[in-house]
Amino acid sequence: MESLERELRRGTLELLLLRILADEPTYGYELLSRLGKRSSGRFHIKEGTLYPVLYRLEDAGLVVPEWNQPARGAARKVYRLTAAGEERLVELTTEWRGFSAAIDTILSGQEPEEEER
Repeated sequence: MESLERELRRGTLELLLLRILADEPTYGYELLSRLGKRSSGRFHIKEGTLYPVLYRLEDAGLVVPEWNQPARGAARKVYRLTAAGEERLVELTTEWRGFSAAIDTILSGQEPEEEER
């Protein structure tokens, strides 16, 4: 049976990649590096996991690849968030925060406060 952490990584990878790309266009290896750093090493994924997700995001119109020719070295394909990607990031962030709050409430053992009507 897969660990909960592995399943959560798989389920949140799109959200996390969109969030990193919201900062600036980034190439694949740098995405992996930033994901690892920002998660304090808990999100260590392989290129074989990253690129299929990037291709899905590209097919959905959420990111676009662009070739970047640095002053030195080889050209790199960088991924840039589109307007649709920014909208999707907001949607996923809102969904995640609601889901996370519900899980926290359940794990606290407390009943949620009833909303006033």
